[in-house]
Amino acid sequence: MKALTLKATAVGSLPHKNPEEAVDLIFNKFKEIPFWPQLAGVDRHEDMTVQYIQGIPGIKFDEKQSKYIYDAQSDEFFTELEDFFMDYEAIVNEKDFTNLEKYAITKPYTSAIPLYLEKIKNGGYSFAKCHIIGPFTWGTSLCDSEGVCAFYDETYREVLTKGLTLKAIWQIEQLKKINPEITTIMFMDEPVMSQLGTSAFITVKKEEIIEMLAEVINVIKDFGAMSAIHCCGKSDWSVLVDAGVDIINFDAFAYSKSLGAYVKDMENFLKKGGYIAWGIVPTLDKDALEKTNIEELENKFEDAVDDLVKKSKGNIERDLIIKQSFFTPSCGAGGLSMELAQKAMSLVNEISFKLKEKYGVSD
Repeated sequence: MKALTLKATAVGSLPHKNPEEAVDLIFNKFKEIPFWPQLAGVDRHEDMTVQYIQGIPGIKFDEKQSKYIYDAQSDEFFTELEDFFMDYEAIVNEKDFTNLEKYAITKPYTSAIPLYLEKIKNGGYSFAKCHIIGPFTWGTSLCDSEGVCAFYDETYREVLTKGLTLKAIWQIEQLKKINPEITTIMFMDEPVMSQLGTSAFITVKKEEIIEMLAEVINVIKDFGAMSAIHCCGKSDWSVLVDAGVDIINFDAFAYSKSLGAYVKDMENFLKKGGYIAWGIVPTLDKDALEKTNIEELENKFEDAVDDLVKKSKGNIERDLIIKQSFFTPSCGAGGLSMELAQKAMSLVNEISFKLKEKYGVSD
């Protein structure tokens, strides 16, 4: 497999209302690791908390609250649940894909995936990025009619974790049909990870999160893909390392030196072949994005690398970090103007190109 060294990709969402234009931008800017975009401006069902509900038992639209909720009490749910667990067993453990299409992501939940797959089919790509919402973020975002988070219902937490695993498998298998040699990079978007340990989730145990993440990660790897977790904030990075993820993606513009607080974990992570995806281009701070340039981004990256080496007391070699680094924006670009979103995509591409030249990395 080719290395990811200093390559570029992006997190997921774009502000486009035209899916063709969004996909064209992606394949123009990210020729090495193209991704499919979430386009909530095309349809609200493309919001990441809604996008993955197809085939998941117990989720329904609540007219009074005007949002999707879960209902784990109805007779219908228990009937669906039995079929769901049978499907999971067949797909994951027996590699029987007879019912995998039940867990596809189709319109109106995506407008871009068919376009993305067609573009992949027409090019010789070594990598392709896909994504799901992370189980912790989904479990704390999806609630029942009383406003209780699904995470606190052990049965439904398992449903969400296994459901997202099936969503990941469906994407991986779609790409394998096109090109069996392609390496899928499956991102889990886990913004709520930055809240772990705060008063909002004081009762949540670290071990519970590791177990959830590890279940999805292990299956992703078993199906031949790389696993990644995106968290656009500070986090307890040891959780991600302990869960066995291949790639850690974080907001490296606002929190560029946050990895240093977990230097021993990062040492183990990097020495086992893990990658850091530096979210170096600020998409969460519009003013910063308007003002920033390649020189600032390069300096911020180099300072963060130096900080990690220094805090490791030389146990992490600088060359190792460079070899196992690549770049993304700090988060999705769906909340930006079209102009700023395009600037963000261009800057990620440019920082990748510049640092490849600097470090003599060939494609």
